[in-house]
Amino acid sequence: MLTILLIVLVILVIFTLKYVFSSPESNPFANDCREPLKKKVYDEKTKNKVLKQGFVASKVPDNLDAVIIGSGVGGLGLAVLLAKVGKKVLVLEQHDRAGGCCHTFTEKGFEFDVGIHYIGDLLGDSPFRCMLDQMTNGQLQWEPLEKAFDHVVLGSLENRRSYPIFSGSARYLEELKKRFPGEEKAIDEYLRLVKKTEFGTWLLVVLKLCPLPLAKFLIHTGLVKHLSFFFKMAPRSLRDVVNELTENKDLRAVFTYIFGTYGNKPKDASFAMHSLLTTHYLSGAWYPKAGSSEIAYHMIPIIEKAGGAVLVRAPVNRILFNDAKEACGVSVLKGQEEVHIKAPMVISDAGIFNTYEKLLPKELQAMPEIQKQLSLVKHGEGGLNIFIGLNGTREELGLKANNYWIFADNNFDELMERYLNDGREEASKKIPLLFVASPSAKDPSWEERSPGKSTLTVVSFAKYSWFEEWKDGKVTNRGPDYKELKQVFIDSALNVVMDVFPKITRDKIEYIDAGTPITNTHYIGAPKGEMYGVDHGIARFNPEFTATIRPQTPLKNLYLTGQDVFLCGFAGALGGALTCGSVILNRNLHLDSFLLAMKTKYINKKLKDE
Repeated sequence: MLTILLIVLVILVIFTLKYVFSSPESNPFANDCREPLKKKVYDEKTKNKVLKQGFVASKVPDNLDAVIIGSGVGGLGLAVLLAKVGKKVLVLEQHDRAGGCCHTFTEKGFEFDVGIHYIGDLLGDSPFRCMLDQMTNGQLQWEPLEKAFDHVVLGSLENRRSYPIFSGSARYLEELKKRFPGEEKAIDEYLRLVKKTEFGTWLLVVLKLCPLPLAKFLIHTGLVKHLSFFFKMAPRSLRDVVNELTENKDLRAVFTYIFGTYGNKPKDASFAMHSLLTTHYLSGAWYPKAGSSEIAYHMIPIIEKAGGAVLVRAPVNRILFNDAKEACGVSVLKGQEEVHIKAPMVISDAGIFNTYEKLLPKELQAMPEIQKQLSLVKHGEGGLNIFIGLNGTREELGLKANNYWIFADNNFDELMERYLNDGREEASKKIPLLFVASPSAKDPSWEERSPGKSTLTVVSFAKYSWFEEWKDGKVTNRGPDYKELKQVFIDSALNVVMDVFPKITRDKIEYIDAGTPITNTHYIGAPKGEMYGVDHGIARFNPEFTATIRPQTPLKNLYLTGQDVFLCGFAGALGGALTCGSVILNRNLHLDSFLLAMKTKYINKKLKDE
């Protein structure tokens, strides 16, 4: 016990000294940067002047401090952090608009989001809310979802059960106990374990930021499991933990349903990862007002104000290195010509596979340190997205600001295993998991922007191999066989959706199409169509993985940001940005943002009391 206390003290001293003696000028959270709300811009052409600035060499700023590959929130978020301390950053995006999974697109007058369905932990002066406010200068507004923000729907039409998931710890427990009488002890214990596990997440940050020898010492002595309950629970599967709590199969399903937000079956999922997602939504769920493109729209001006730029249609085809094997810039493929852009620092938000396997010269790819990192990771599961444009208002169609997780039954492991192991023809007819949400019902500005219309987004998983034979085809015309296969998936999903939402009928559908894993590869650069980057299974939460996959790469001046560095999803990608920014600026930005949140909370309380 004495050894553990000494190690804790050493870690705290290291991070305290790093914080105290770092220059305030290098702290992007030194001051509250929120500005009075500006008038909302809804005009698409006006917004596109910010989001769709096409690459030409003349737009590249001089004397760059860094170039970032990819404009997902991990890349844009880091660019904002660097811009706030005066760094001139160029962000390059291969797609025709900025935002990565935060971008939106419009078809037949319907606007669809592609990756932001709901965000948690934004209540009041939470540290996460404070951080987002600072990174958008207070211009990004959020709308809360219904109190019952998720509905877990189990079984076929003849035997369908629906369980609402409520925000707020007390209400969450109360409502579950109403629906599962006699299971009070299991429900209480589940939430206790989830909260205790999440509380230990601080060590995940420490292992990525502290000196590698210290991280290895903590790991090899086994101290990580004594210091943090997160790493004690990390090797345990979600299925095993939940099965120990209850024999009730529906309750087990309700405890585990949110596995779809990171893509691993309960038997393959780490209870630690699951705990982070569960607690993320305990205080409620929110959606960005005016859609998810607002995120990039309010970040880009901050980058530009510091002299940087965010340019699209800028596919980086390789990272440039000098004779000392130090990253010194990137090459952008413009038509058949390469445009070389020099910068003293290159940061990749393109994911670890793209960065190491596509953008490095062959001789650097072969480095043992690079190969070791690649050996630790594997591709996540491919994503399937169905976009539906409807005639009718939310009231007419029975849509609300919540989400439905629809499962064919309560045996999730068997359902998903059978589905992913089936041939594509069989799988396309029986999709076992559908996430269904209405972006238009969540957005209070929707009626003003698109009166009398509504949208529905349906999300599931699909294997990349099912669609791989069409990967080299033209994205807008991959051939009749591909279109036919997509249609079977669409019809299969639509039958379930119309069962659950009886007011949605085929005559109400004005637009419908699906994005498959190869669609994801084309638009967001996901090598195997994955939605959440590298796989988030149990192996990912091994302490050695945590310490090894960090912002610093084995190559000098080359860094990684985004969800592959930290965790998946919007919050995880921003965590990757803070972690990478901490390394570059030589200070703990996680701590900086937390301290500003505490300061803001104190000031707000004082003003309220007065």
